[in-house]
Amino acid sequence: MTIADDIKGNASSIFSSTWTVRDGNKVPEPADLKLSNDAVYFKRATILYADLDGSTDLVEKKKWTFSGEVYKTFLYATSRLIRKHGGSIVSYDGDRAMGIFISNAQCNDAVSCALEINYAIKNIVQPAMKKGWSTDFNIRHVVGIDTSEIRAARTGVRGDNDIVWIGNAANLAAKLTSLTADNPTWITNRVYHNLNDNQKLGSSRESIWKKWSWPHHNNDEIYSSTYWRIFT
Repeated sequence: MTIADDIKGNASSIFSSTWTVRDGNKVPEPADLKLSNDAVYFKRATILYADLDGSTDLVEKKKWTFSGEVYKTFLYATSRLIRKHGGSIVSYDGDRAMGIFISNAQCNDAVSCALEINYAIKNIVQPAMKKGWSTDFNIRHVVGIDTSEIRAARTGVRGDNDIVWIGNAANLAAKLTSLTADNPTWITNRVYHNLNDNQKLGSSRESIWKKWSWPHHNNDEIYSSTYWRIFT
C-alpha cells in the first residue's frame, strides 16, 4: 500500500465516521484519546497563549546562544507560572507556550498567571539577562487569553501524535498574541466579564484594563493591561 493509499484511507474513514464524545473532568493526555473520531468535551475552558515578541529579529541578529537562552528562560518562567495557577501546559510552539485552565475560577486563574508572567519577565528574567550579557535587547512578550467550550481530539500518526484543541478560545487566544507587546496582556470580553473585582482593579481601586475594538475580528470588544502582579 502506498502513502497516497494511506492518506486516502484515512480521509475516507475520518469523514465518514461518527464522533464519540465524552465530558471531560481533567485535561487529557494523547493516550486518553483514540486516533479515530474521539473527543473530550469541556463546557468551558480557558486558553492562555504566551508568545515571545520579536523572535524573528532575535534569531536573525543575535548569537544563537543568546537567542537560545532567551527562549529557554522565557518558556521556563511561563510554564512554571501556568502550573502554579492550576493550568496544564498542552503545547510548545517555537517561541510560545499554550496552557489550558478548567477550574471553576479558570478565567481568574489564567489572568493571575498572565499578570505574574509580566512581572517575571520584566523584573526577574530581564535583569538576569542583562547581568549575563551586554546587550541592547529587551525581552517583550504578549499573552492572549480567551474562554469558550472546547473539544480535545488526537491527531497525527501512530507513534507521532498529539492533541488538537477545537474551539474559539484556542484560536482567538493565539490571535491575540499578534497584538502590540506595549500591552503585554490581552483578553476577550468573555474573559473580562468572568473576572472578580480583584482581577479588574489595582491597589488604588483603579481599573487595570483598557477596552478596545478589535478590527481584525468583527470589531469584538477586547481588553489589554500593562499591569503586573508580584509573586514570590
